[in-house]
Amino acid sequence: MNVENTQSQMRKGILEYCILGILNNGEAYPSEILEKLRQAQILVVEGTVYPLLTRLKNLELLAYRWEESTSGPPRKYYCITPKGTQFFTDLSKTWQELQQAVSSLTQN
Repeated sequence: MNVENTQSQMRKGILEYCILGILNNGEAYPSEILEKLRQAQILVVEGTVYPLLTRLKNLELLAYRWEESTSGPPRKYYCITPKGTQFFTDLSKTWQELQQAVSSLTQN
C-alpha cells in the first residue's frame, strides 16, 4: 500500500474545512490561501484549490470581490458568507467529534 496516496486523500478530505477556516479569519486571495496551507504543511497545488474555491462560491459559502493590483492583474479576494460561517461552525463540531473518536481508537 502506498502511504503517500493515503496521506494525500486524508489532506483532500479536510481541505474544504481548512480553506473555510482560513477565510473565517478574514478575506484572502488564492495565493495567500495556498501559502497558509503550505505553512501548515498541507501541501496542495493551485489546480486543486481554484476549483474548490469556485465550488464553495457556487454553494454560497464564499463570496469574492476584485481589487486592482499595482504589481499585476486584479486580484480576486474571497471571504466567507454567513451561510459559510454556519457551515464552518457545523464542520468544526464534526471535526472535534471525529478527532476525539480517531484518537480514542489509535492511542494505546
